[in-house]
Amino acid sequence: MTPPPAAAARLDSISMPMPEKKKVGRRAPARVDHPFKGIALVLLSTVFLGCSDITAKYLSTSLPSIEITWIRFVTFALMFTPVMLPRSPLYAMHTQRLGLQLMRGAALLGSSLFFITGLGFLPIAEASATGFVSPLFVTALSIIFLSEKVGMRRWIATAIGLMGVMIILRPGSSAFHVAAVFPIISAFCWAAALILTRMISGREAVVTTMAYSALTGVAILSVMVPFVWVTPSWTAIGLGIVIGVASTVGQWIIVLAYRYGDASVLAPFSYTQLLWVSILGFFIFGELPDVWTITGAAFIVASGLYIAHRERIRRAQLLILEERSPNA
Repeated sequence: MTPPPAAAARLDSISMPMPEKKKVGRRAPARVDHPFKGIALVLLSTVFLGCSDITAKYLSTSLPSIEITWIRFVTFALMFTPVMLPRSPLYAMHTQRLGLQLMRGAALLGSSLFFITGLGFLPIAEASATGFVSPLFVTALSIIFLSEKVGMRRWIATAIGLMGVMIILRPGSSAFHVAAVFPIISAFCWAAALILTRMISGREAVVTTMAYSALTGVAILSVMVPFVWVTPSWTAIGLGIVIGVASTVGQWIIVLAYRYGDASVLAPFSYTQLLWVSILGFFIFGELPDVWTITGAAFIVASGLYIAHRERIRRAQLLILEERSPNA
């Protein structure tokens, strides 16, 4: 809805007068260290993203993955049309980080396309579990690109979460089908999108980030979709729109969440999406989670709870240091 502070500063330096009202509203919210609020938003986003994945799994039996992803991104773009129109009062396409915006859009597209492709071959719970290696990618990438400090205990907790994923997959299961590589690639793309989100957040307006992601996906997929086109039924179109709306809302919440906490802290909570897809998978596809899935989920939940516990201790220690510093 508003251009970033850097863009506003550049506009202010131009001699052409600008209405005072626009200057006030053109500042992207700054990042705030409030990890528990970020965690709550991530948990909420998994509900929407889980519903999107289940619907995509259902639709993958009748449409190619590229076409499903195209419908999703077209819906995504249509929802943000008001901020793309130059004469609209909501116009928000000014950006000083065009390269990062386009890279995030491409990463988001890759995450969606590879995951939906994998859904055509793998059970929803196993495909989702395979995709949950993304927090490990995020933890590693956040050190390189965000200069975040990740302690040994947080690494161990993340590894425990990954161990839970491996318990769910277990050697010899259908997740080790060659198609299992697609959710893994999707996870890496998703991790890259999260890192880019963190690099952009607090400097660009949320609607600017979302709009560029939508446009990037539509532009790339519109070149690809004619080669695989299958005329969809009205039901398929409706389900495609559901995927687009649910995933867009989920992505919006993710962008907001990363204003409040480190990527390496928030990412492990995406594991809870496994709970939603397992429940919905049972009711829609009749896939009942077995003892291995339940055991793996226990590892994942324990990992997330421990990371939250460590974060609470860290914040308490910082508060004590702040209270003591005036007397030092």
